[in-house]
Amino acid sequence: MRNLDRRQFLNTAGVLTAGTLLSNPLQTFGNKSQTKMKLALAGTGIRGTSFWGKAIVERYPDVTEFVALFDHNPGRLEFAKQFMGIECPVFSDFEAMINQTKPDYVIVTTVDATHHLFIIKALEMGCNVITEKPMTTDEGKCQAILDAERKTGRKVIVGFNYRYGLQFTKLKELLVKQEAGRLTSVDFHWYLNTYHGASYFRRWHGERDKSGTLLLHKATHHFDLLNWWIDSDPMEVVAFGALEHYGKNNAFRGENCRSCPHTKECKFYWDIMAEPHMVDLYVKNEKYDGYIRDNCLWRDRIDIYDKMAVQIKYANNVQVSYSLTTYSPYEGWRIAFNGMDGRIDSWEGIPWETEKLVSQSQLHAAEMSQKGAEEPEEYDEIMVMKNWQDYNLVKVPRVRSGHGGGDVRLHDKIFKDPNMADPYKHSAGTRDGAMSILIGIAARKSIEEGRMVKIEELTDLPILAVRP
Repeated sequence: MRNLDRRQFLNTAGVLTAGTLLSNPLQTFGNKSQTKMKLALAGTGIRGTSFWGKAIVERYPDVTEFVALFDHNPGRLEFAKQFMGIECPVFSDFEAMINQTKPDYVIVTTVDATHHLFIIKALEMGCNVITEKPMTTDEGKCQAILDAERKTGRKVIVGFNYRYGLQFTKLKELLVKQEAGRLTSVDFHWYLNTYHGASYFRRWHGERDKSGTLLLHKATHHFDLLNWWIDSDPMEVVAFGALEHYGKNNAFRGENCRSCPHTKECKFYWDIMAEPHMVDLYVKNEKYDGYIRDNCLWRDRIDIYDKMAVQIKYANNVQVSYSLTTYSPYEGWRIAFNGMDGRIDSWEGIPWETEKLVSQSQLHAAEMSQKGAEEPEEYDEIMVMKNWQDYNLVKVPRVRSGHGGGDVRLHDKIFKDPNMADPYKHSAGTRDGAMSILIGIAARKSIEEGRMVKIEELTDLPILAVRP
């Protein structure tokens, strides 16, 4: 921990005390003698109805019960009930939903820029909250969430499922054991393919007033992993980014893929009408709110970055080089941890490393699938090499569905056994949610203002060399 003045010390003590008092708000539901946990879902898009909806209904019917659904789109609300296989009231008035159904937990999966509205209101009305990442999209909203949690005594859980993946957990274990010695720097590069990467630019995610850019919506996953692995708080950020591929960077454009006259020449053409689930969830309900799911990738309203590079300095002096690409021919990532005594390398989805060419659309579909983890037939690899020694290859069972098996493990921790052992601190709360998005917010500011941004500028959270 760095040196703190009296004000910072008192602030730190308050944050740590609050975290101790509410370290496990779900523990009462871990006792089977208790009644079922009453859940309300705010936001009935594909993420809400599948990962935070149908999957929970099917996996945990003995301990959970959905008592309400909220959305401004009545068509999606009715489809959500059918798809999730539940019977409960639906609401377009959030406060009325809480007053009438009194849920224990509100699950927030609305548009990113609106997360804070529902998180704060739910806390103020006596509910705990589970929120989809990112927790929110700017520093003001982040501070408001932190203040509301402290004031109300309620708790927010952030759904960082990547932490629970087998490969990422094994990396954490090796780092805790200091297999490469004291950590000094990290190289982390993520590649979204032309199927998955392009999908963000079709949706509301391509507009920064809704998503905060992919430095928030997507990279918050990666920044959280870095914070968790490095076990320290980010301190300073410098970043670069640009929009050079999607948006206005094309000779032609249309209203959306369905009505576009350029389908034969556009390599990114996507036929939403060939996917019944997308038709039922989105196309049939456009008339209620005008949300188009197969928007043109080249529309003028796209104003986020499609290439990003971020340099991060941590309070424990670890340096990170990170990049995100959104139009790669393959989907995957590379990471290297450099230590005083060696190096740890790992990767996923690199074709010449796996020696297996896969359909990129099928790969993403498998990752997002909520089916149970398949029996592993292949392995992912982690290379551990100490200075002046030969390398050691660590094999991790490969699970493609549910984000490397992390989805089920996250759900089990929340809904099945909240008191399960957590030696590597997988569970994430508001401090974790804040520190991940603050990197993205600082990176966005750095790009826009052309300067290095200090994390301490953004909220009142103290910056700690060792995470609490």
